Amino acid sequence: MGFDRKYLPLLIGAAVAAGVFIGSKLNFNDTTEKIFATNSKKDKLNRLIDYIDYEYVDQVNTDSIVDVTVNGILENLDPHSVYIPRDDYADNADDMRGKFVGIGISFYTYKDSIAVIRAIEGGPAAKAGIKGGDRILYADGKKMFGDSLNRDSISAYLKGEINTKVNLKVYRAGKPKLLDIKVKRKEVPLVSVDAAYMLTDNLGYIKINRFSETTYNEFKKALSELKDNGASRLVLDLRNNPGGYISTAERIVDEFLEDDKLILITRNKSGEENHTFATRRGDFEKGKLYVLINENSASASEIVAGALQDNDKGTIIGRRSFGKGLVQREMSLGDGSAVRLTIARYYTPTGRSIQKPYGNGNDAYYKDYEKRYRNGELISADSIKVADSLRYVTPKGKVVYGGGGIIPDIFVPKDTSVENETLQYLSRSGFMSYFIFEFLEQNRKIFGKMTFKDFVNSYQVEDQLAQDFIAYSRFSEAQIDMGKYSEELKKALKANIAQQLFGPNAYEYILNEGDFMISKVLELEAR
Repeated sequence: MGFDRKYLPLLIGAAVAAGVFIGSKLNFNDTTEKIFATNSKKDKLNRLIDYIDYEYVDQVNTDSIVDVTVNGILENLDPHSVYIPRDDYADNADDMRGKFVGIGISFYTYKDSIAVIRAIEGGPAAKAGIKGGDRILYADGKKMFGDSLNRDSISAYLKGEINTKVNLKVYRAGKPKLLDIKVKRKEVPLVSVDAAYMLTDNLGYIKINRFSETTYNEFKKALSELKDNGASRLVLDLRNNPGGYISTAERIVDEFLEDDKLILITRNKSGEENHTFATRRGDFEKGKLYVLINENSASASEIVAGALQDNDKGTIIGRRSFGKGLVQREMSLGDGSAVRLTIARYYTPTGRSIQKPYGNGNDAYYKDYEKRYRNGELISADSIKVADSLRYVTPKGKVVYGGGGIIPDIFVPKDTSVENETLQYLSRSGFMSYFIFEFLEQNRKIFGKMTFKDFVNSYQVEDQLAQDFIAYSRFSEAQIDMGKYSEELKKALKANIAQQLFGPNAYEYILNEGDFMISKVLELEAR
């Protein structure tokens, strides 16, 4: 059958109309009227970026505009929905995985070279013979010293694919020639259990700094060793622990709770609930337990403390925790970046939410510490404000409250003096560590054959070293009087020396001598 030419004008008109319709989608001289009813939110953002890319008068990095836009959107949701740019993603992922592939050293870019603070125990560099104080000058022939040195480029050369080798040229004081050391890159742990040791003959101590993929195994190993050393009671230190994986927190709680005890409830936007219960696994269900928390213990730390408190297991000691009761899931954005988006709220076994309010914006949310400081709750439990409507009762009749953090069973005030807070900050921030590295550069031979036990029992920080640090830190110029804190200063200096010589366990061991919260535990044990 032939084509009827009388329909030709109609077909041409339809084709032209379709062309205009499609063309309107491609033409930047578009009207503000929407072409497709479904093209609203997503199209608006996409179109704006396209306009800037193609039409804006100046050259603009639209990637940075997208980053700002994403951050702006997330800031209007809640304080814990966050954007992870592509450049930061690898470090974030390593931190949560609890390991990275590299040679295993902690280092400073000291003056114009890489100075090894210490080789991580059991890591590739330690096995290859790298020591604290060594300078890495070349990696596979690449110069690693000079004015252009930066930490990112160093990491790029020292990290790499697993089982690949890097040839290092190392300067060591006292050696006439550079040392040639070949190191095979391996997975190196980012340790999350800072310390594990015996406080008394039957009381063990474990400090966890975050909840990563490897934390549970680290914890189990530490707990097993403490039990072998006679620990039938335990102090679990979660102070300043910002959280991490919920699943890791649940597994650790499971070690303390009897079978089928409720650990956690999560609830999503549609009201669906998920309940997590303790299993038959549990190596410390009968042992006595103390959990230390403070105003910086958050998220997964609060899950642990809340689950134990609500099940009448152990004694929570310290100050009210941070107050984060939101659950995030990491989602890829397709270009190497990601977003951690809040997908649920969590509730402790009694049904309480410990999420503090965030309706006044992120600034007010993160300045809650200042509010606590001003209202006196850091020094007095009576200053903690609770709402009777958020009152809950545990199976054994203990009253607990929701609405913003875990309130401890036993309160321990904070030393809020400016001098001591400054000292504590400098001790843990790395500032004091840098000073100690310079001290060890001149005095490393003194400690050459000293064991940690010898160091603890016999080494005393001299007055001159304390005075040198006061001058180095410019305390006097800032009119900060460290006179009445001289013993605390010496202890902090000794702890930092121990950390560089013997590792984080040694650092915590020394700093914990005379610690207020640990002293409270020992007081309770003595009753």
